[in-house]
Amino acid sequence: MVDASAIDRTFEAVIFDWDGTAVPDRSADARAVRGLVEALCAAGVHVVVISGTHVGNVDGQLRARPEGPGTLHLALNRGSEVFAVGPGGVEVVWRRTASSAEDRELDLAADATVVRLGERGVRAKVVSNRLNRRKIDIIPEPEWADPPKARIGELTLAVANRLHTAGWRDLAEVVAVAVDASRAAGIPDPRISSDVKHVEVGLTDKSDSARWAAGWLANRGITGELILIGGDEFGPIGGVIGSDSLMLVPELERAIAISVGVEPEGCPEGVLSLGGGPARFLELLERQLARRRGRRVPAIDRDPAWTVPLPSSPQQARAAEAMGTVANGWTGTRAAPEEGGPETQPLFVVNGVYTADSQPQLVPGPQWTRLSVPGPAESDGWVLDLRTGVLLRQPDDDSGLRTLRFASAARPHALALRAEAAAPIAPAAISPETPQAPEQPGSQFAISESAAGGAIAVVARDWHGRTDDLAVVERIAAWSAQRAGRADAQQTRARVADQAGIGFDRLLAEHRKAWAQRWADAAVVIEGAPDDQLAARFAVFHLLASAPDDGEAAVGARGLTGSAYGGHVFWDAEVFVLPVLAALRPATARAMLEYRIRRLGAARTAARSRGQTGARFPWESAGDGRDVTPARGIRPDGTVVPIRTGEHEEHIVADVAWAANHYAAWSGDAAFLAGPGRDLVLETARYWATRTRLDPAGQGHLYGVMGPDEYHEVVDDNAFTNVMVRWHLRRAAELSEPGSAQAARWRELADSMVDGYDPGTGRYEQFAGYWELEPLLITEFANPPVTADVLLGADRVAQSQIIKQADVLMLHHLVPDEVAPGSLGPNLSFYGPRTAHGSSLSPSVHTALLARAGEPDRALGLFRIAARLDLDDLGGTTAGGLHLANLGGIWQSLAFGFLGLRARGDALEVDPRLPDAWQALELTFRFRGHPVGIRAEHDRVTVRCAEPLTVRASAGRIIRCEPPDHTFSWEG
Repeated sequence: MVDASAIDRTFEAVIFDWDGTAVPDRSADARAVRGLVEALCAAGVHVVVISGTHVGNVDGQLRARPEGPGTLHLALNRGSEVFAVGPGGVEVVWRRTASSAEDRELDLAADATVVRLGERGVRAKVVSNRLNRRKIDIIPEPEWADPPKARIGELTLAVANRLHTAGWRDLAEVVAVAVDASRAAGIPDPRISSDVKHVEVGLTDKSDSARWAAGWLANRGITGELILIGGDEFGPIGGVIGSDSLMLVPELERAIAISVGVEPEGCPEGVLSLGGGPARFLELLERQLARRRGRRVPAIDRDPAWTVPLPSSPQQARAAEAMGTVANGWTGTRAAPEEGGPETQPLFVVNGVYTADSQPQLVPGPQWTRLSVPGPAESDGWVLDLRTGVLLRQPDDDSGLRTLRFASAARPHALALRAEAAAPIAPAAISPETPQAPEQPGSQFAISESAAGGAIAVVARDWHGRTDDLAVVERIAAWSAQRAGRADAQQTRARVADQAGIGFDRLLAEHRKAWAQRWADAAVVIEGAPDDQLAARFAVFHLLASAPDDGEAAVGARGLTGSAYGGHVFWDAEVFVLPVLAALRPATARAMLEYRIRRLGAARTAARSRGQTGARFPWESAGDGRDVTPARGIRPDGTVVPIRTGEHEEHIVADVAWAANHYAAWSGDAAFLAGPGRDLVLETARYWATRTRLDPAGQGHLYGVMGPDEYHEVVDDNAFTNVMVRWHLRRAAELSEPGSAQAARWRELADSMVDGYDPGTGRYEQFAGYWELEPLLITEFANPPVTADVLLGADRVAQSQIIKQADVLMLHHLVPDEVAPGSLGPNLSFYGPRTAHGSSLSPSVHTALLARAGEPDRALGLFRIAARLDLDDLGGTTAGGLHLANLGGIWQSLAFGFLGLRARGDALEVDPRLPDAWQALELTFRFRGHPVGIRAEHDRVTVRCAEPLTVRASAGRIIRCEPPDHTFSWEG
């Protein structure tokens, strides 16, 4: 049931029928409609007129010539044509033309229908022959040629009487005969419509117009409740469905539909019956125009498949702030209340801008969202819209503060906020030190900077007024930043002036469209499990917003969503985040590698300081590339302990090389490994060549290292590190000059590396001496995930076989061709019960490997732990920022685990393993430079491709997929 309050919102698009809705009839004066349509388009609203008639009738009556940014389209001739209308006139943008065979079938269908109707005692003849249509006059009475809408009830009654006299039950029976006759004539899906006096047979109808409009708007991020549909004939007439009900296609099922017609037999469910005819409809359009001019807070489409309500309890407030971060890759703004408060943790940061301390942090920028609001901060009513990248605040109490904010995905330096409330809200200073005098009225400037470090400048333009008895604030802000030195204030002022000239509504429209384009390349569909689907989309949303696609990208462990770890860059970036972005936004993955390339000098210096050659990347890095890993930390019990990761967790050196190789394999960027990526791989390989020690038997060892399992801090011959180094040396040899002594030496060294593999059991020993440790299983003490060192004590765990996260198993995830064939199962069986999943990085890796091992239902349990980790704050640490690596792991478990995707040269391997709870899994991504979509069901796979694609399917089948799609069966 649609409530009348549903229309009290700002719509981004209006779709409406012409006759009876916008005008009483085709002879009416349409000047009022014309003025409103042109004004709405000028205000940014998209208008689509849908009618069964032709363009001469509608455009000849409307005669609108709007200037944007909103658009006017005429979708006419029963879904056969679409015209764009602008200052230059009318231009056809889409047309459905019948083929010669279809045209003959339409003639046959029309003739057959006339014959069938004639056999039943109703005079009928084909009276017109138009594009995709055959119109059959079933009651050819001259006075009914074009009856006014006010006589529709009289007309319906008269037609019903004639039909009854001729032996027909109602008009619906006439339509049924037309359907049967058309199918018999060879049209499998005839579109039969009626306006009481005629029956039309065609290939299209108003539903095709509505689908076109829905697709065009969705490509601009406009869906569901952002769309108003207006008509006057939604309900049945004479037993035949109302012609306007054809606009209610599934693609528009969440749109708000209203009828201003008489509706003698009532409206279908979901349509709000207002009555009042065209005059009432024009009132609605005038109200929309007034909301735009009054700068009311825009609406969102509260689609449960795309919106995430943020937690509202005080205990979860800071986690909610991280979850609701709006970011565009360059900047991130946490979802802190605009009025601030002692329990809030507001943060605005810019990617890669750090302080210059010994322990650098991301520079906290000016708080551009701050408002002056009476009363305490509210924590309820916050909703993150994943589809359009906006954060809406709408408390249940209509008198409360309502806001919408976003960081533009189309213009990286643009930030925008609107707010309204019955209370007297007003703009607040964006920084306690904000100088007011130097700026023009309604504008303010603030800068955050770190001595010898980075700086962030923000200029905000404010508008403050009243509309509809509400106080309204609009803020458009711009930022500039420098990684070292003072930010350019003049540049920032120029940017905000440009953005203020564009205006809030247009900035929002551009932003929505940019997000729609992002999702087109990164779609995630999980049929049968809506909670899993929403969690996966939440992960992809924050990954897409985590890093820029230009210059260099420093991707910290918590991205742009919080201050934990100071924004430092770990292996999380290369191993968990980059593989996702290589498939979804290759330019961003390339920018992440650029961060490492520009710090090769610091990595070389680090290697030399240890007496080695080549390049050694640090475990934690920030602005300049030096190691910023803390020397000590504090356990939950207050004990101060040394942090050894910076000195010993060196596998990151190989991880960076692996990321470079993975990016090249997925993106098809062949120039990268022939250019700057080559130095990245070779220089890091040189480090291993001098770091590795050979024993008297000629076996290679790495002493004093730390693997991913940080419960066991300093060990020898960690299997993960040694095998990654072996892979690294072999790949570097391939990139070296053919036949060079260096390549030969690296291959020899790679072959010498010990890896702890036992052919008898098929297991890898995690490190030398691991088999002798106390054989504890974490499952004997608690159900993972659990922090085992807190539960059992760090000392006991260090002397046991309990491990923090995937270690040996990471090899099967990253370099499956480098481990022994058939070793996945034995190592999963052994290490699975011993893994506490004390790190957020672990559940998703086990998910992917369990799926690959043929246990997708077990994998689903761990997938859901990973998927809910931040959404439910399972570890109690989300307040410090979202766990970006876990978000990357979620997508990887879908792609590399459940779908079984792997790059095999120019071929894409696809080997799905779906859990029973999922009906289908579908991902869209880019492979080798081209968009690809994979949809897996339990018995078949569909591949969508823009270019021919070679697919390696299960059992070694090679399938050549041709555009636009190819379906093949598989045995799961």
